[in-house]
Amino acid sequence: MDDAAKIKVVTDMIDAWNATDWERVVALFAPDGVLHSVMSAPVVGHAAIRERLAVLSDGLESLDIRTKAVGVIGGRVFVERLDVFDVRGNHGEVPVVGILTIEDGLVTEWLEYYDRATLLSGMGLTADFAH
Repeated sequence: MDDAAKIKVVTDMIDAWNATDWERVVALFAPDGVLHSVMSAPVVGHAAIRERLAVLSDGLESLDIRTKAVGVIGGRVFVERLDVFDVRGNHGEVPVVGILTIEDGLVTEWLEYYDRATLLSGMGLTADFAH
């Protein structure tokens, strides 16, 4: 795949998140794809990703992933973004860097880097949710 095609997959993924179309999100992962918030254990495969999405979307009232920069370095897509969300009456804004490996039009690995305390605070949580 060329760089533009890889970026298109990532753009489609962000659009699916913004639409809260969780089945589309799962479908954009390879069957053995990895979603890894690096401060927690990686989630591997469609069933596990679907379970993680259920936890993340519990009580979600709105989501706006705002892309600041996107580019391909070393064959992987790097995305700087701001995730803006409302969950159970709480408002959060979390700066995130995602690094995605795309093969054959699907995400094979998605690494997420953000401050977990900022995410939890934005969600109105004082303790971590299950991962």
